[in-house]
Amino acid sequence: MRRASTVIFKFLGRGMNPIGWVDLKLRGRSVPREPSAPALRFHVANSSRSAVLATNLELADTGARRNKGLLGLDGLAPGEGLWIVPCESVHTFFMRFPIDLVYLDRNYKVKKVRSAVGPWRLSACFTAHSILELPAGTIRNTQTQRGDLLEFSPASMLGSGAGEVVHVE
Repeated sequence: MRRASTVIFKFLGRGMNPIGWVDLKLRGRSVPREPSAPALRFHVANSSRSAVLATNLELADTGARRNKGLLGLDGLAPGEGLWIVPCESVHTFFMRFPIDLVYLDRNYKVKKVRSAVGPWRLSACFTAHSILELPAGTIRNTQTQRGDLLEFSPASMLGSGAGEVVHVE
């Protein structure tokens, strides 16, 4: 007799069926994975306050990168961070360190800031399009506040003197 999950798996195909994935894992087979491209890294500056928020900001624009976030890390070095696009809310469940959160609209205008958000917390801004997760103290040190405008440039372009602003949808 066939198990129901096997029938559903074969009916829906091998695409995005979680039941089929679990069925394969239980049978000891591995699921083929596509190699992930290296994450893009950015330099982000607060043009309203002439301050640099991050020099090595990783872009999390895929489902897998957004879901993992900063989980598994022991902390962020000054200048590091994660830019989650698109995103309106985050949690710090299972995190090991506090972070600063900067909520942005589509034009990179700051909608909301939260400083030193500790582990096991939720934070949201439903008018935001993306969120920066930064080391605790970054908001205080840069005096970033609601209404400020941020500029993003590829981290690799900074050595060439190019100041091109990047737009991510």
